[in-house]
Amino acid sequence: MEVNKEKYAADLSSIKEARARISSFVHKTPVMTSESLDAISGRKLFFKCECFQKGGAFKFRGACNAIFSLDDQQAAKGVVTHSSGNHAAALALAAKLRGITAYVVIPKNAPQCKVQNVLRYGGRVIWSEARVQSREETATKVLQETGAALIHPYNDGRIISGQGTISLELLEQAPHIDAIIVPISGGGLISGVALAAKSINPAIRILAAEPKGANDAAQSKAAGTIVTLPETNTVADGLRAFLGELTWPVVRDLVDDIITVDDTEIIDAMRLCYEILKVAVEPSGAIGLAAVLSDSFRSNPAWKDCNQIGIILSGGNLDLQVLWDSYRK
Repeated sequence: MEVNKEKYAADLSSIKEARARISSFVHKTPVMTSESLDAISGRKLFFKCECFQKGGAFKFRGACNAIFSLDDQQAAKGVVTHSSGNHAAALALAAKLRGITAYVVIPKNAPQCKVQNVLRYGGRVIWSEARVQSREETATKVLQETGAALIHPYNDGRIISGQGTISLELLEQAPHIDAIIVPISGGGLISGVALAAKSINPAIRILAAEPKGANDAAQSKAAGTIVTLPETNTVADGLRAFLGELTWPVVRDLVDDIITVDDTEIIDAMRLCYEILKVAVEPSGAIGLAAVLSDSFRSNPAWKDCNQIGIILSGGNLDLQVLWDSYRK
């Protein structure tokens, strides 16, 4: 499948530019393998460990690219965003590196560990209700009051380009992979990954992993138009957003399939990451492994030839207070 460079918010050129812009700030994250997980899955798996990225998630790539794309006059007024956690922390950290203010609108139900990350990096937290509409309205109000530049969590070409640098690294580290499984929510990550990977290797398969309790992307693909849900219900708190007008065309055209899994499968995959890979991942980060181990993937003849699979472990920001409390008892 050929990528039409004029059709999307980012392309291979903008992704390579992003890599040059952010290379001195981001970690080149490792790719891990496990013979045990290969045996369980029946495939050769390559885990791209974005849980080791600064800020604990892939989001730092896009946030860094967006912030360092601003001219000095724009940057002086600061930046504003709304996020349930990982993008919020990433933006706060990137803003700190540039020496500017980050105003971060966070829903009241966000995991405490992610809120603490924002505060640790010096972000100014403004609370909103959990609904996306409330988050957006609050961010608009802050925008009007401060004149800061809006950095959307995913519906932004600079964000998409920054996330696409993952593909550039992964295809250098594991050049023979024939598929990449990517968590999907707002679509910034999978858009960047797909645009870069399909440009480099048009034959590569790009598969999305999505919770059944937040399956708007799967419904959108089936309907041929963006579908939003009245509510979401999943343990994967990072995968509750809906596709945007910039990410949807990429998902529509370049994502080969969307694999939905339930929360039990996600938790089981988290446990495998902890016990076998010895890597701490949050539910959103483990969903790619859950997808490749799911019956729907294993039994689908369309993917029987996908034998060397890259899996994006997208983040590791998990509130472990319950675990620590249980140890103290």
